[in-house]
Amino acid sequence: MTGTLAGRAAVITGANQGLGFAIAAAYVAAGAHVLICARDEAKLDAALAELAKSAAPEQKILGEAADVSNPADVARLIARAHAEFLSVQILVNNAGVYGPLGSIEDVVWSEWVQALEINLFGSVLLYRALLPHFRANRYGKIIQLSGGGATNPLPRITAYAASKAAIVRVAESIAEDVREYGIDVNAIAPGALNTRLLDEVLAAGPERVGQAFYSRSTRQKEEGGAPLVRAAELAVFLASAASDGITGKLLSAVWDPWNDLPAHREDLNSDVYTLRRIVPKDRGFGWGGD
Repeated sequence: MTGTLAGRAAVITGANQGLGFAIAAAYVAAGAHVLICARDEAKLDAALAELAKSAAPEQKILGEAADVSNPADVARLIARAHAEFLSVQILVNNAGVYGPLGSIEDVVWSEWVQALEINLFGSVLLYRALLPHFRANRYGKIIQLSGGGATNPLPRITAYAASKAAIVRVAESIAEDVREYGIDVNAIAPGALNTRLLDEVLAAGPERVGQAFYSRSTRQKEEGGAPLVRAAELAVFLASAASDGITGKLLSAVWDPWNDLPAHREDLNSDVYTLRRIVPKDRGFGWGGD
């Protein structure tokens, strides 16, 4: 994929570790300039040093400590992007947390709300900050990280599930709002990753996350989980010219044939790869109407 993002500039949130860092590394390898952000400044500096090792002399590899749920931090982050880059073409909303784990009546309410502030409100703040720039240029790529909570119930992890389902619908809706401006907005389901979020689940134990989810997470830890590189490759594709016109979709990095999507653009002008309600006929039941 080397060169597919040459000359493009990206803002990537939550990129000092895990999937965010993997996406940043893939973008650097593909020739992009990157501005990464995270709350932990020490880890951010370490990530920048690592990214710089593989960057070409002309590439800008920048970092800014920021909390995406803080409007002032977001404004400062985007002001830095405008000051450093001639133009910004890509936004990757990756920053996210699980939030409190446990029964809804037992979790700390302020922590539940904070998870939505980071995962949902933080992403929307970035949309609001960069969309005017994308509209003016009549071009832009927004990649929204989703997760299993968007398409499946997650008992005892309700803040995460609610925020991830909500942000996918926001992405689908904004995609329609800005389609005429050449702005593509898509979400990625990266698969079951072995990152700090998995470690949080294992540390919480079966009492807080439930035995079934804990057992599944333990197996995932032992088996290695989904490869970070696959989601990073999809993020490169969605940020490149190859995906122009593909918008409003939730794509699985692991299961969907996303490399082949440019050959199916007409079919994509439908509700495939979007959130939808399952009705009885979808499961072969002979009741429930059409």
